Amino acid sequence: MGAVIGLCGWTVSQASYVGRFPVVEVQHTFYEPPSDAVLTRWRTQVPAGFEFTIKAWQVVTHESNSPTYRRLKQPLPDSARGQVGAFRTTPPVLAGWQRTLECARILHATAVLLQCPRSFRPTADNVGRLRSFLAQVERPAGRLLWEPRGDWPTQLLTELCAELDLVHVVDPMQTETVTPEQTYYRLHGTTGSRHVHTDDELRRLRDMVDGRPSPYVMFNNLPRVGDAERFKALL
Repeated sequence: MGAVIGLCGWTVSQASYVGRFPVVEVQHTFYEPPSDAVLTRWRTQVPAGFEFTIKAWQVVTHESNSPTYRRLKQPLPDSARGQVGAFRTTPPVLAGWQRTLECARILHATAVLLQCPRSFRPTADNVGRLRSFLAQVERPAGRLLWEPRGDWPTQLLTELCAELDLVHVVDPMQTETVTPEQTYYRLHGTTGSRHVHTDDELRRLRDMVDGRPSPYVMFNNLPRVGDAERFKALL
């Protein structure tokens, strides 16, 4: 099985996208989940076999002071200040997770991504909340992906992914995954979001995924369409 290549976000029109890539990682569900009608339209307008993965709503992972909340149509209520993010098992976080699962069901998503901010560090409190959260909540039908970012010890990552059945998501230009048998790469741009991956970087990426079972390679830098097309051609 070869690499599964896609983009983080539609980026181009849906009609154009589905003719070029077999999978999309939905970003809208992170900032503010779309309506059921929008999700249903996306699902019904793609070919059979087209794949969705989604990012979990930010209320699950991101603290209330995160700048990403500026994208909400309605600001967080004062009652939610200090009550969201970091896998707290508070009512707004649990409700946000339920909405994430509903989105995944409508889209028949094959994976849900828990992307954490760099401020989510490997402290005892954070690790405890992650364990407690995943012990309590319903899991999606597909794989559960985790992109911790920040500086996490490899041994701790290995233990948590094994214990909690998580796929460790990384940018392979920065570090390597502890779950290579379920590779899901997200390339953010080596020097920043405007970075265009060099030919050498894409060749290195090709060598990294060679021989792995159906590795996912998702481009998230701003020039992602061109980089993904170049990587497809390289393969």
